[in-house]
Formats: sequence, structure tokens, C-alpha cells
Amino acid sequence: MGRRTPLILALALVANLLAVPLAVEAQQQSGAKPTGKSVRVGLLASGPAPGVPSLNEAFREGLRELGYVEGQNLTIEWRWAEHRYERLPELAADLVRLGVDAIFTPSDQAAVAAKQATRTIPIVFSGSADPVASQFVVSLSRPGGNMTGLTHTGTQLTGND
Repeated sequence: MGRRTPLILALALVANLLAVPLAVEAQQQSGAKPTGKSVRVGLLASGPAPGVPSLNEAFREGLRELGYVEGQNLTIEWRWAEHRYERLPELAADLVRLGVDAIFTPSDQAAVAAKQATRTIPIVFSGSADPVASQFVVSLSRPGGNMTGLTHTGTQLTGND
């Protein structure tokens, strides 16, 4: 992933910040630093545009706190499926054609579409119930491939399916 590594780490941190608001202080301490080159991030969401405005602003703010500023060294390509899940593959392919540096997906449906669209562009998913069963990653300890992100580990911790 090379030059994309700081961006991927930043997206993963932002995903964590959105999922766990109380962890903000700790996450800011371990943030990746931008490379100085402008990056383009695709956000692929299954919901309506503009989604949840407060979460969109939190996404921007999290990236800003890590040194990625929209209009300076960051462009965000927003893609919304408007709950028409059949549109997700087309929207994911559009992000790939644009040559985004990474794709952020806040839902499993969007993550599936992104995975089908590219095997090379890094994908950061947020809150997958079981990324191993969904075949986003090989294992939690060694994800492999081009996907990483957050999981709800309830079933792994309790033993319930």
C-alpha cells in the first residue's frame, strides 16, 4: 500500500472515532501523519444523501484532526445509494474509475460492493458484524487483502451465533 498507508490508518481511526465517541482522546494520540500529497477518498454509503449530516461532519473533522483537510490535501467523493442497494456496485465502480486512494464504507452492503469493484484500492469498513464470515478479511488478527476496519465482536466474545 506504500504511500496510502497513512491515509488507511487515518480512515480506520476516523471509523473508530465515529463508532466509539469516548475513545476520541486516545485515538488522536496515535494518528497517522499525511504524506503531504493530496489524496482522494471515496465514501460509499447505502443510505440517503447526505446521509447523517452530523456523522459526515464528524468524518471530515476526524480527518482534519489527522491532518487531512478537504480542499487542501483531501478530496472526498461522496456516493449514496439512497437505499437502492442494487446501485451500490455501479457507485463502487465509479469510485474505482475515479482512482480514489481509499474507499470508506459504513455498511456491510457497501463493503460487499466495494470488494467486488476492486482488489487493489484499500477499503475501510465500519462496524461489520462478522468480517470473516462476510469474507472481507481472512482473520481478525491477519486481515490480508485490501480490506480492514471495525467489527462488532459480540458473537466472538459471548460464543452466541
